[in-house]
Amino acid sequence: MAKATGFLEFKRGKQPYRPIEQRLHDWRQVMDQWQPETLTQQAARCMDCGIPFCHQGCPLGNLIPDWNDLVYRERWREAIDRLHATNNFPEFTGSLCPAPCEGACVLGINDNAVAIKAVELAIIDRAFSEGWVVPMRPRIATGKKVAVIGSGPAGLAAAQQLRRAGHQVTVYERDDRLGGLLRYGIPEFKMGKRILDRRLNQMRTEGVDFVTNANIGINVQVAALRAQFDAILLAGGATAPRDLPLPGRELSGVHFAMEYLTLQNRRLEGDSLEASTFISAEDQQVVIIGGGDTGADCLGTAHRQHAKHIAQLEIMERPPEARAADNPWPEWPRIYRSTSAHEEGGERVYSVSTKRFVDDGHGRVKALELVEVEMKQQDGRIVFNEVPNSLHDIPCDLALLAMGFIGPERLLLEQLGVKLTERGNVWRDKQWMTSVSGVFTAGDMQRGQSLIVWAIAEGRSAARGVDAYLTGASDLPAPLD
Repeated sequence: MAKATGFLEFKRGKQPYRPIEQRLHDWRQVMDQWQPETLTQQAARCMDCGIPFCHQGCPLGNLIPDWNDLVYRERWREAIDRLHATNNFPEFTGSLCPAPCEGACVLGINDNAVAIKAVELAIIDRAFSEGWVVPMRPRIATGKKVAVIGSGPAGLAAAQQLRRAGHQVTVYERDDRLGGLLRYGIPEFKMGKRILDRRLNQMRTEGVDFVTNANIGINVQVAALRAQFDAILLAGGATAPRDLPLPGRELSGVHFAMEYLTLQNRRLEGDSLEASTFISAEDQQVVIIGGGDTGADCLGTAHRQHAKHIAQLEIMERPPEARAADNPWPEWPRIYRSTSAHEEGGERVYSVSTKRFVDDGHGRVKALELVEVEMKQQDGRIVFNEVPNSLHDIPCDLALLAMGFIGPERLLLEQLGVKLTERGNVWRDKQWMTSVSGVFTAGDMQRGQSLIVWAIAEGRSAARGVDAYLTGASDLPAPLD
């Protein structure tokens, strides 16, 4: 183990961030570097448990105690090999994953969990700086061709695995740049796009082909794709946003969160955007409907655009500071959390529901009508009862709908004729194949909206299914099989 008494000697450290007064004036990544000595101490807290529940908490099955021990002993070169054995993109998960592994950490029974995510990110950052992350070209060529539709984390993970198995892989992306939500959904201050680009460059050198502006079913025909490739993997994500069809929804100033975030990311990429189409929070009363990560991304973006005031609404009640009795370890701790964006300011409002968007008389939103709600358990499900006499307005010039996604878009799926589940996601069998032979699926498109770590794990697992279909057997690792 790292250090037998490490968890007794060292307390969990807090992720360092750049000063608020500095970072609010730029778009650079907010996370700062850990001091090497402090990071070694964090790794030393790992207990090397007899049963490492962190493995179970991580969908990728990351070998967490192994690389904690290696970091403690400053054997960084071995640590990155151990990390890459289970995770194609630890820089993505180290920046963006909410770390379910930490929720399952045994130390979390009576203390703060090991800072697993921080150690993971430090390993991959060190590996890139030392030049240890190099292209891994296939040793064989199978002659088989695979099309991957979607360049988000699931599609990229599958593409890299399949290319390394010797297949010819082409990734199709409907946007003008690669990365999916990693490119246009995640703000620059949360993960700089150079981090995405350096991994894409590695994959290009390995021989993965990328095609942008390729909207399958619209400007690239499904029949042509099926004729050209031996297998197709659907990894287009769950991109249909959850709407809020209330009176006043059509008013100017009411937008989906992804409309807002995408435009800002495009501007930072250097695109010239018309002022009439750009959505800005500058000097606006902003209301974000949705208390999750996407809402927090909108919050941080609105701060940097110099909003007048920002309120983030959540229909759920405020979570407790510590685990409740019905939320024991090793379940994911449902506790109150603050992101870097919340530390920068804004108001968080819990236990409210929106009733309507109020018109200013000229077709633009001027306020939201809200009602307070009480959350109750009824017949095994959660219901929200309106609190009498609690109806009130809050000012709003810009309303952002950040309530998640309801599933994949349907046009391509209808053209392929794949079967859907009751929830509207793509159905698959145990080999990750859809109801159409030779067509596979992975990530949010078949799982529904989920975490980046699940997307990478599913991409790796689906790659094994595709490889076995093409060659009769596969040695590719599959964390979810």
